[in-house]
Amino acid sequence: MISMLKLHQQAALTADLPDRGLKRGDVGTVVEILPHPQGGVRGVMLEVFSAVGDTIAVVTVPETQLEALSADEVWSVRRMARAS
Repeated sequence: MISMLKLHQQAALTADLPDRGLKRGDVGTVVEILPHPQGGVRGVMLEVFSAVGDTIAVVTVPETQLEALSADEVWSVRRMARAS
């Protein structure tokens, strides 16, 4: 877990979000940071894009479900499952 993500920072999911078709390691951009009303873990709104730059999801997750990217990581591509 990385704490204190910043607005417009890229971050990777640390858990699958099957209801949104997202998997651990999918990368998005932080578009909003939401303080917890009782001082708990912040919420983070993450916009996830396809490989060609189209928005595929905007999700709100606890900051503990994200990690900042680091210089020793490599991007990869996977196909999105399509609803039938």
